[in-house]
Amino acid sequence: MTEKNFLLALDQGTSSSRSIVFDRGGRIVAMAQREFRQIFPQPGWVEHDPREIWATQLATAQEALAKAGLTANDIASIGITNQRETTVVWNKRTGEPVYNAIVWQDRRAEPTCAALRERGLEPVFRDKTGLIIDAYFSGTKLKWIFDNVPGTRAAAARGELAFGTVDTWLMWQLTGANEQALHATDVSNASRTLLLDVHRNEWDDELLGLLEVPREVLPAVHPSSHVYGTTRASLLGAPIPIGGVAGDQQSALFGQACFKEGLAKNTYGTGCFMLMHTGIQFRSSTNGLITTSAAQPRATPEFALEGSVFIAGAVVQWLRDGLRAIKGSGEVQNLAETVPDSGGVMFVPAFTGLGAPYWNADARGAIVGLTRGSTVAHIARAALESIAFQSAALLGAMSRDAVAAGGSPVSELRVDGGACVNNLLMQFQADLLGIPVVRPQVIETTALGAAYLAGLSCGMYANLDELAAQWQVERRFHPTMPRERAQELMQRWERAVRQAVAQ
Repeated sequence: MTEKNFLLALDQGTSSSRSIVFDRGGRIVAMAQREFRQIFPQPGWVEHDPREIWATQLATAQEALAKAGLTANDIASIGITNQRETTVVWNKRTGEPVYNAIVWQDRRAEPTCAALRERGLEPVFRDKTGLIIDAYFSGTKLKWIFDNVPGTRAAAARGELAFGTVDTWLMWQLTGANEQALHATDVSNASRTLLLDVHRNEWDDELLGLLEVPREVLPAVHPSSHVYGTTRASLLGAPIPIGGVAGDQQSALFGQACFKEGLAKNTYGTGCFMLMHTGIQFRSSTNGLITTSAAQPRATPEFALEGSVFIAGAVVQWLRDGLRAIKGSGEVQNLAETVPDSGGVMFVPAFTGLGAPYWNADARGAIVGLTRGSTVAHIARAALESIAFQSAALLGAMSRDAVAAGGSPVSELRVDGGACVNNLLMQFQADLLGIPVVRPQVIETTALGAAYLAGLSCGMYANLDELAAQWQVERRFHPTMPRERAQELMQRWERAVRQAVAQ
C-alpha cells in the first residue's frame, strides 16, 4: 500500500488539455484546463501543433497540483489518456516534430484507404486489427507524412524519427525529450493504428509492409496499467512514475467500471463513442461496428465493440455558431423545452459524413419534416434528439452483435461526457433505448480511468473489484415512452438518414 494518496491524470483532448488530481476514493481534488489552436489548412484537413499540446498539458499539470495544494511528492502515479489516432512524428535527437500532428478527424488519407480497399485488403486489416480501412486511423496518416514530407521516409528507415499517438508524444516529453526519452504506448492506443495485431499485441510485419511503415519508428507496446517510466524532476518538482495509459474512449470504459463482458458506456462529447466490453473474446461485428482493444490491466488481451458518432455535441456548437439560434451551448435545453416535441422535425447532423453503424462518408446534414409551424425551438429539440437517435442506432447494432455471439442485449447504458448533464437528452435516450441510462457521480470518467490504471500499477488499489465498488450512481433515467412509440420514432429517424445519404 502506498503512502501517497493522490493520483494525477493528464487528459489530453481534441480541443483542450486538462489535468485532474484525484484522491484514492476517485474524487476530484483539483482540475485545470487550457484550450489550444485548431488548424485547418484546407477542407477536410485538421492539425494541431504538437508543441502546443505539450505546453498546455504541462501547464495544466503544474496548475492542478498548485490548486490542490500538493507537490509531486504527494502523487503516487500519473495516468495519461488522450485523443486517439492523432499522429505525431518527430526527430529523436532534437525532439522537434517533422510536421504538425494530424488529428483523428482529418480525412486527407482517404485516397490511400480507397486504394487499399480496391486491392481487396479490407479483410486482412479487419482480421488482424478489428478495424476497417479508414482515414480515421493513424497508420494511414503516418503513411501520408512519409509520402509527403520530404526526407522523412529515408530518415525513418535510418532510425532517426519516432512515431507516436499523443500519449507517446507526452511520455517522450515527460521523460527526457531526447534520445534517452521513453518511446512507448499502450495496447489501446496501438490498436487504433491499423498496424497492431491485437490478438498478439504486437506490431505486424504484413501490415507495416502494406502501409510502408518502417518498424524503426514504432514505440514499444505495454499493458495499459504498467510502470512506463518516471518524469523528469524539473517538470513537476520531483520524479513521478507514469503508471497508466489508455486512449480516451477505452479509458472512459475503464473509469465507468465496465470491466466485464456485456457492460457498455456512451461518452457524449464533440462526437459520441459507445463501447461494450467483450471480455477476452475478439468479436467481429456484422452490424457496422469495429472491434478494438480495451484498456488492459494485464498482458492478457481484452476487447470491446465500438461505434462512433462523428457529430454529437458539435451539433449544439453549430446551432450557436452557424445558425446563431443560441448564444451559449448551455441555452439549448431551455430552448428545446419550450416545445413539447420536435413537431415532426428530424435533424441528421452528417456534417462530416456518418459514422457507425452507417459508415457513409458522402452523407451530408439534413433537416427534414419542416412545416410552416416549425420554429427554431423545434430545430433545437431535433438537434438534441439527433444525438440520442444516433446513439440508439449504435446500441441496437451492439445488442444484435452480442445476441449473435450467444450473449445478451445490453441491459443498461452508463453515460459520461459533457452532454450527459442534459436531463432532457438523457431521458429521451432512455426512452428510445427502452433500458435505463445511468449517470455516475463522477462524469470525468476518461481522466478517472487513467488515474485508476495508474493506481493499480503502483499498488494503491488491490484489484478491479475494489475499483468497481467505488463506482457510484448519481441518477438513473428509466424509460417512460411506450415501446411502439419509440420504434415509430426510430423508423422515422432511419428514413431521415436515407434522405441524408441520398443527397
